[in-house]
Amino acid sequence: MLWKNDGFFLLELLLSLSAWFMMSMFFMPLLMELSHQSQQLVRDKKAVQFLFEELHSNLTEDRTNSNYSIYDNGTEYKIYWIQSSDIGQKEVCVKVDKTAFLPETEICKVPE
Repeated sequence: MLWKNDGFFLLELLLSLSAWFMMSMFFMPLLMELSHQSQQLVRDKKAVQFLFEELHSNLTEDRTNSNYSIYDNGTEYKIYWIQSSDIGQKEVCVKVDKTAFLPETEICKVPE
């Protein structure tokens, strides 16, 4: 029997490449989902930050009639005040429109 020890045979090379391909097919969707969740967390955190900045600025001056948008890293955050039907007070809302991968986010809070 002849042993050839000077490198990989073509069959061994194809076997190792197919194993790498199978592993990448398993991990690629997981990495993409993790990336989308990370982007969603960053977007939600920024929306909450803008919400509390608006509530804080409302304490120093009356801003209950102001509606405006803020652009941060290519994302538009719409800040607006609405009349709450539950308690009859105005509440501030921050809305982020949906993108191809991320859902729409809307966070509302009543000033205390």
